[in-house]
Amino acid sequence: MSDSVVYSVAENLSANAWVDKKKYQSMYRQSIEDPNSFWKEQSYLFIHWHKPWKSLNEVEFKTAETSWFIDGKLNVAVNCIDRHLEKNANTTAIIWEGDEPENDENITYSELHEQVSRLGNVLRQRGIKKGDRVCIYMPMIPEAAYAMLACARIGAVHSVVFGGFSPEALKDRILDSNCSLIITADEGVRGGKKIPLKANTDIALKSCPNLHSCIVVNHTSSAIDWHEGRDVNYQQAIDAVSADCEPEIMDSEDPLFILYTSGSTGKPKGVVHTTAGYLLMSAMTHKYTFDYKMGDIYWCTADVGWITGHSYILYGPLCNGGTTLMFEGVPTYPDPSRFWQIIDKHQVNQFYTAPTAIRALMGAGDDFVNKTSRSSLKLLGTVGEPINPEAWDWYYRVVGESRCPIVDTWWQTETGAHMLTPLPGAMALKPGSATLPFFGIEPAILNPEGKEVDGAGEGLLMIKKSWPSQIRTVFNDHQRCIDTYFSAYPGYYFTGDGARRDEDGYY
Repeated sequence: MSDSVVYSVAENLSANAWVDKKKYQSMYRQSIEDPNSFWKEQSYLFIHWHKPWKSLNEVEFKTAETSWFIDGKLNVAVNCIDRHLEKNANTTAIIWEGDEPENDENITYSELHEQVSRLGNVLRQRGIKKGDRVCIYMPMIPEAAYAMLACARIGAVHSVVFGGFSPEALKDRILDSNCSLIITADEGVRGGKKIPLKANTDIALKSCPNLHSCIVVNHTSSAIDWHEGRDVNYQQAIDAVSADCEPEIMDSEDPLFILYTSGSTGKPKGVVHTTAGYLLMSAMTHKYTFDYKMGDIYWCTADVGWITGHSYILYGPLCNGGTTLMFEGVPTYPDPSRFWQIIDKHQVNQFYTAPTAIRALMGAGDDFVNKTSRSSLKLLGTVGEPINPEAWDWYYRVVGESRCPIVDTWWQTETGAHMLTPLPGAMALKPGSATLPFFGIEPAILNPEGKEVDGAGEGLLMIKKSWPSQIRTVFNDHQRCIDTYFSAYPGYYFTGDGARRDEDGYY
């Protein structure tokens, strides 16, 4: 990280942000020294509880046993939709931008409520009940969001598989989590190219005897094979059911979803996240990291097939009653100004994307950026990998016109939410640095002998204490969870990443 350049916090930002430097220091101190009072306050600020929790947590890193907000009861879909209806039924919940620039849609909270409730009833009609696993293999269309929230509403556990994955990868994930139903579409579209989702699903399902229902969204109206009895027409099914769907009241620790890490280290791991702690952390980080205010238009460019799409397209923004943008396409179609055109078209305020995309767009040249205004932007974010200072600098100067802070967030599928991240009103920025820990997160750096490094230094990045959105287990393989994250360095969560800490405590 380039230690020479430091961008201090703009005064107007510090004055108007949710968290300034002083507030960060006091909230962070409270989160570490008095976690009970800190998490009590935040959990009631962000979450509507059906029944209050009794004790904060029980944690044993040695056996990877973690539970938070014990005995609390809630429903995620109620938190993301129903509770906003009284005041914000007509507020836009989701802006959908299609692959082709002329295709878009605004979905209000009340429309979202109806769509999710209807699909929840269809799932129940197909025999899906609390705890059953549902696979979602979808393009980036509104129905992907409806599917996730419908599962949450009825207590089913969703496993979203990225629409770019092969039939083989899809089959492995369906079998590992023993899904009994899949929701897919006839085809996906990305950058003008079609992806044969239903055909891929048909191939995968030949080897999945326990999966009894395949709900199919008509997206491109292409011809597809149809299996009577198993295949269900999405539109016909939701038209035939009531829009009134009683939510399943869940325990804090009931599983919300399984999400498979890519499997670069052998068999993919089904990371399990539970209900309350995950929802709280995704909502808190969305509000504080992006300094999200009601009325802002927020856009995370990820796919719902990844954790970034779960936490920062869907659950965090909607839990906060925000407006979130979902984009079906790619950054370079029809040309490399597409991202910047979408920002102008929908007046996006916070924009969150990956360094890979930034580098590709930087390579396409500044003209594609400069022919758009981007005046609505207040903040830029990066996610998914470290960002090199050159790309950071281009993003800051050219895209954000040197007026938008960049939040460079470090976290993982397993952590559920941001762990190290700048808060824009509180922290000076250094290109290439994820700055300081989020509330409740206690990082440590270990040297090769396994000893903690004090002050500036580098080594293996560890987390010393549990946090609410921590991975709970690897589905059906708890030993693998212990072996991967908790056994190599007893007493710590092992991130698998190396890190450097500078003299200011920045990571």
